[in-house]
Amino acid sequence: MDKKSIDIIKRLGINWNDVKLLNQALTHSSYASDKKNTVDSNNQRLEFLGDAVLELVISEYLYKSYPHYTEGELTKLRAAIVCEPSLARAASNLSLGEFIFMGKGEERSGGRKRPSILADAFEALLGAIYIDQGLDTVREFALRALSPIIKDVTSGKAEKDYKTELQELIQKHSKDPLSYVIIKEEGPDHAKKFTAAVIYRGKEIGRGHGRSKKEAEQCAAKKALREYDKK
Repeated sequence: MDKKSIDIIKRLGINWNDVKLLNQALTHSSYASDKKNTVDSNNQRLEFLGDAVLELVISEYLYKSYPHYTEGELTKLRAAIVCEPSLARAASNLSLGEFIFMGKGEERSGGRKRPSILADAFEALLGAIYIDQGLDTVREFALRALSPIIKDVTSGKAEKDYKTELQELIQKHSKDPLSYVIIKEEGPDHAKKFTAAVIYRGKEIGRGHGRSKKEAEQCAAKKALREYDKK
């Protein structure tokens, strides 16, 4: 095992049964593309699993910790904790960016600090821990890694979640739902650029761009809030 692998294992505090899962969780699609490897060589499938695990862990934690909160209040807290900026912050606190395998082009363009890549790697890591260690271990790890974010969110100091803010603003005046659509995808799989639009009452009220669907949707919501403030 090389020094880099030993360093990240120590940093995470996980005794892995299968270190290959850790390596997969830290392999961005751009690296797998450069190496012409298969879909199982990057972290996208683990990210899919980790996203579901994270939602369960945080939902359970909030449900038990805030017994007098309504469903809406719990949903708001969860959205702020599991949003891309929060997960990217947790990944940065673990210095995950230093350990991600990525293509040379992605690295040159600042990929090691890109919030979407960091957030995805964090979710993939949770998926890998879940497979390797089970729910109890991934719960302990996730809550420990997200502890400062949870503290900030529950005390009102967290970064803004523009989608939740826009939803709350709309709900003050109407029960009509908001929806988000991805209207454009550009670039190869390892360097996608997305354009999202937020729709209200059949009309587009904001449009945003990002390196992930989540980032594009947040930008669209932020644009809609700005336009609302001008009225």
